[in-house]
Amino acid sequence: MTKSLVIGASGFLGAHVVAELAARGDDVRALVRETSDTRGIDGLDVERVHGDIFDLDSIRAAMAGCDVVYYCVVDARPWLRDPTPMWRTNVEGLRGVLDVAAEADLRKFVFTSSVVTIGIPKAGLATEEIRNNWVRKGGEYAKTRVAAEDMVMDYCHTRGLPAVAMCVANTYGSGDYLPTPHGGMVKAAVRGKMPFYLEGVGAEVVGITDAAAAMVLAGERGRVGERYIIAERFMSPKEIFDVACASVGVEPPSNAVSRAKLTRMAVLASATARLRGKDSPLTPTSVRLMHVMPPMDHSKAVAELGWDPAPTPDSIVEAAQFFLTSRRRSQDRPATD
Repeated sequence: MTKSLVIGASGFLGAHVVAELAARGDDVRALVRETSDTRGIDGLDVERVHGDIFDLDSIRAAMAGCDVVYYCVVDARPWLRDPTPMWRTNVEGLRGVLDVAAEADLRKFVFTSSVVTIGIPKAGLATEEIRNNWVRKGGEYAKTRVAAEDMVMDYCHTRGLPAVAMCVANTYGSGDYLPTPHGGMVKAAVRGKMPFYLEGVGAEVVGITDAAAAMVLAGERGRVGERYIIAERFMSPKEIFDVACASVGVEPPSNAVSRAKLTRMAVLASATARLRGKDSPLTPTSVRLMHVMPPMDHSKAVAELGWDPAPTPDSIVEAAQFFLTSRRRSQDRPATD
């Protein structure tokens, strides 16, 4: 039986990878920090161990005896005024894990990358063959993600790490406890707190269970040194909000905001954040990220991994219902001192 380690097992994708492996009856080890919110994996029949990517002794101990490692750690906060924490997690923390993994006897190292590492084609759909060619527009977040994937591939080619990079799109579904930035917008919409939608933009999306299934398939069938686009379709914010809100009987946001207006709002929000010494999720960089990424071709994952994703709108419905149900549960809790 394959012994699998999931690093970042308490996160949205990591928890679903753990659940996917456990549902198959695999021998699963889930690495979480002692302070992690583990609701996503609570109740699963898996071995849980504590550790941190900056504690390499804990990583080495967790990786011992494992055949496949799924790396699901990422700092996805492109709005940070000081990007140091992103670089520390997305690049420096990863580097230490790769050093350990390169010395381990692994069959596969499945790395969670991002669609931001995919470049913009001159025509047609973007594919894995196109390297990121717009990183300056994406700010420090995009730079960390490109640097991380490049480092993984360098370890693959120079140190024999059996790595596969999974370029995962925006994920939707139940269990988004944090939530993710894109999940947070759905949460706001179904709770009547999203007053507008951004017009003229879109992004690649995928259901969280399908993304997790792709990760597991990569552990079995992914070609070492390759990357795979894990994205089911391209959707606009309006389409996402309409699907989510219709599923729970809520009116979707009806006010369209142009890119120019949102950019002006982002400049003002960033200036206010600086004065207050806080971070604002709305920045000129985050606005650019909403506009720059192209529609993509996921046929490589279908052909080589046997990936068969369901329609993402189904997962958006699940996300909407999850956010509404979790709100009701919160309201039903008795008050405490």
